[in-house]
Formats: sequence, structure tokens, C-alpha cells
Amino acid sequence: MARSLFGLIIGLIFVVCLAGASYQAIVAYTDARRNPEPGRLIDIGGFHLKLNCTGSGSPTVVLEAGLGDLLEEWRKVQPEIAKFSRVCSYDRAGYGGSDPGPAPRTSVQISKELQALLKNAGETPPYVLVGHSFGGYNVRVFNGEYPNQVAAMVLVDSTQEDQYRLLPSAWNALGAAMLSRYQTQARWANLYVGLGIARLSLQWRGIHGSYLILQAKYLRARASELECIRVSAEQARSAGNLQEKPLVILTGAKNVDSILGSGLTAADLDAYQRTWVYDLQTRLARLSTRGKQIILPDSGHDVPSDRPDAIVAAVRELCAGLSRR
Repeated sequence: MARSLFGLIIGLIFVVCLAGASYQAIVAYTDARRNPEPGRLIDIGGFHLKLNCTGSGSPTVVLEAGLGDLLEEWRKVQPEIAKFSRVCSYDRAGYGGSDPGPAPRTSVQISKELQALLKNAGETPPYVLVGHSFGGYNVRVFNGEYPNQVAAMVLVDSTQEDQYRLLPSAWNALGAAMLSRYQTQARWANLYVGLGIARLSLQWRGIHGSYLILQAKYLRARASELECIRVSAEQARSAGNLQEKPLVILTGAKNVDSILGSGLTAADLDAYQRTWVYDLQTRLARLSTRGKQIILPDSGHDVPSDRPDAIVAAVRELCAGLSRR
């Protein structure tokens, strides 16, 4: 009887796993057919990255998304920029339609891959770089590595390398908890995604996640970027300033954030917001002698969704200024 019961349990586990894997495969295939990601795959030497370029003209605007965000982040921004200039968004290695890339996923590694991507795709400088959140580190490092290719920059509520010591300690604790969660998901990525657990978890919470983030390679790449974020911060610091290149800092000042709000006291949240808006973002503006900060009182951290018009306006201003030079 014990052997029979054990065999029954094993059989049930097998059936559940098979059902989960079949569910994940079928739904992912269906989602991909219904909502194909725009762009094309470019070989950058051993693996491919997904690049989506639209519009025409010069300079070419390059959009660099935040941690965990795909080129889809720019869906409200890119079509508007394409009306007056060439504009490209892409998926970093491991994200969306892109292949996994070498680890660790630091800003230096990411900037080298971006340069190879643009070159191999036939996109030519000068570039106006737009970096949101963690993407700010990446575009600053790109400028440090390839200064002659960069004409101007927009930093969209970007991370700043002094934030880890200046923001409230409770904020660092939230970051540590997020890292632990990402690492666990990455460690069990094949099971977590392959058996449909990730998809069911999102649906249980009423979240209908994109099939592009329900991939093991995505979970690993995202975890590696967060593991290395302080290394990337110092790489951005070492990249130096922009000298006289035009620089616009867009800062979301809306004192509401679902992630922060769930883990910080009202006092800590207020301290966080003051430091972020009036200290860290101001430091970014000082990276250039022509830097300026624009505070957006009606936007939170997700400026590409909250105020895409502000990003478009900043890029338009920079492109117009460069065309007059």
C-alpha cells in the first residue's frame, strides 16, 4: 500500500508538472503570435540583440530602458520622436527578444554591446542618448567609452551613484529584499517559468504579464544587473562628466510609489523624495556645464508612462539645438 501511495503521489506530481509546462508553452506561443515584439535581430558577435529603429534624420536618438524594462517601455515615446528624427530602442541581452549575453551584466558590458549593436545595424552617430532609471548608468558609461559618438543626453529620473549612502537606510533594505527575490527567481528560473508557476503567480495577483518577461533568460539577466548595480554605479562615476554637451535631467517628483510606499514609513518616504529630487538629481545636472533639471510634479518614477510628452519635448529641444550648430 505504501508503495502504491508513493507511486500515486509521483504520478500526480508528473501530471501537474506536465500540465503546467504545456500551459506555459501554449499560452506563450499564442501571446507571441498575437503581440509580436517590433524590431529585428542583429548579430553582435556570437549572440543577437533585438533592435527597433523608426523615423529618419539626424541625430539618432537611442533609448535605454530601466532595470527590468523592455523596449516596450518606450511605446508612448518612440512614435512621437520618430516624427522628427531617427530613434532606436532595444532589448538588452537576456531581455525580450534578445539572446542571453555574457555575465556579469554591468554597465560597461552593456555599453559595449550597445555600441556593437548600433554599428552592426548600420546606425551612425551622432547619438542623443536617453536613459531611464538604471539606464542612466549605461548611457553615461557609453559616453565615457565612446565620447565622440555622443552629442547630447537626457537622463529620465535616473539613478545616481551616491544614492546608496544618501537615501534612507530603509530604502537600502528594500533593495536588498528585491535582490534576494530576483536571485531566487533566477536560480529556479527554468522551473519557475517552464512549469507555468510565474504566469500563474502573476494571474493570481491580477497581473497579466508580457510573455517577454516570462522567460528564464530574462530573470537571470535582471538578477545579474541588480547584483552588479553598485559596480555599475562606480563605472558611471569613473566615466566622468559630459563637459559642454547638452544635458537634460527629467525628475519625477510625485510623492507616490507603490513599491516604496509598501515598505517605507511616511517620514522615510518624505526623506527619500527630498533627497532624490533636490540632491541626487541636481548632482546629475552638474555633469555638464550645459545641464539643466526639469522637475515633473505630476510624474512618479515611471516617467515614460506618466509623462512621455516631457521626454519627447526634451529630445526635440536637443535635436533642434544640434541641427543649428
